[in-house]
Amino acid sequence: MEKLMMLASVQGSTAIAIGLIIGLGAIGACIGIGIMGSKFLEAAGRQPELIPQLQKFMFILAGLIDAAFLIGVGLAMYFAGGPLLNALLAVAK
Repeated sequence: MEKLMMLASVQGSTAIAIGLIIGLGAIGACIGIGIMGSKFLEAAGRQPELIPQLQKFMFILAGLIDAAFLIGVGLAMYFAGGPLLNALLAVAK
């Protein structure tokens, strides 16, 4: 019975951690892209002749922001597989 309680504790903590990693990462990426887009529009309104150069940098930064979020999702999936699988194997023994 004690092993089942340990398994439930690990599963619950891992599920909360996965939710926080993905949720906060998504919020951060959305806020970052929103701020970047608003600053791009401000700069484009002030100096329209620089739009092609600014647009190039904006797309590069959007890719980097999304890449940081996807790295967080990858880590969350790693945590979903690793501790949960180890906990199941520990209970089975």
